[in-house]
Amino acid sequence: MKKMLGKKSTTQPKIQQPAYQKPAKPSYTEQWEKAGLTVVENDFGIVFKRQVSYPFSYQHGDYQLQSFLDAVQKWQAADFDHPYALDSDERVLFFDTETTGLKGVGTHIFLLGFLEVTADSFMLTQYILADPAHEAALLFESKLWQKTATVITYNGKSFDWPQLETRWTLHQKTLPKLRTQRHIDLLHSSKRLWKNDMERLKLKAVEEEKLGFSRVGDIPGYLAPIIYLDAVKSGIPDALLKVLYHNEWDLLSLITLYSHSTHLLFEDNQEESAKTFTNIGKWYGDLKESTQSVKVLERVTAQFNELEAGNAHYYLALQHKKNKRYSEAIDAFVASLHFVQPRTKLHALEQLAILYEHQMKDYEQALYYTQEGIQLIQNNEQWRVEQKQKWAISWEKRLHRLGNKK
Repeated sequence: MKKMLGKKSTTQPKIQQPAYQKPAKPSYTEQWEKAGLTVVENDFGIVFKRQVSYPFSYQHGDYQLQSFLDAVQKWQAADFDHPYALDSDERVLFFDTETTGLKGVGTHIFLLGFLEVTADSFMLTQYILADPAHEAALLFESKLWQKTATVITYNGKSFDWPQLETRWTLHQKTLPKLRTQRHIDLLHSSKRLWKNDMERLKLKAVEEEKLGFSRVGDIPGYLAPIIYLDAVKSGIPDALLKVLYHNEWDLLSLITLYSHSTHLLFEDNQEESAKTFTNIGKWYGDLKESTQSVKVLERVTAQFNELEAGNAHYYLALQHKKNKRYSEAIDAFVASLHFVQPRTKLHALEQLAILYEHQMKDYEQALYYTQEGIQLIQNNEQWRVEQKQKWAISWEKRLHRLGNKK
């Protein structure tokens, strides 16, 4: 009887995936078109689009947009590596978003802004979410599943791109896979360049203090989601256009900030402070570009007074030591001692003790700087007791060892 029944099927019947249901156009579509937005339709719905072309000579603050092309040429001619360097044939997308919130699955991207170089201009393209039902259409129309480019943002690594990945993941069964792109985040460079030199590093503050651009009639960023949601609810796009201009200025400033940062990294700007150029020298040192680091730091020590150049002497000393130029390292560490913060001074004293003990074999001088370090630890009242005790043990060991060597 079992033979007659045959084998029991082990395969599960395939579940038919429901076809994507294209959402209906919003009732305000025509109204938004009359305001100057273009309707783009694809397989997933509609997207509103705005495009503006800028000639290379367009002035944004202190810079013309063609300054970006000059910056790329500088990187082409450079004899050192840097993570912000671009090739002349590299496709670049300046990228910024506007969202309905700061985090959470319920946060939508309602504006994708791109600015890229064409043969004879810069082209701004903004895609606006028709309503949340058309989100797949917005993401698909960005062509980020198709393009390979270097994406340049401001805080995009931490915010804009992760938000995009989250929204894309929610449509992964519908959309082509999002491509991984090379990413340059200009917030990171701003922190590197202006650490301890600027109180605020919001893009608007950088524009005003470094790029010569002041916004007139701009909306506060925190109002953007409220304005968008109101435009969707009422169908009236007037205030939404101000959000588009806000995004437009963000993107234009990315171009000039990249140009300005490049000029600084090549020391073409003479108006920056000793702190900024010291930060640049340290950055090159962290990238193991020692020759470039020494060049920048030596310029700081030559052009600024001892108080302003204290940290430059310290970082220059580290580079000299790394390059086995021990006498120059000692001179630079000594020059930094009275002009750096106590923790940095303690490290400089330690390095001097090490250099005199191991490289110069001058145990008297090694002992002197060791005693100076111990005294600094004992006299500083700002450090925690536990930390001072830990340091004291290490320094006492050095003192004892040097006493035996004398």
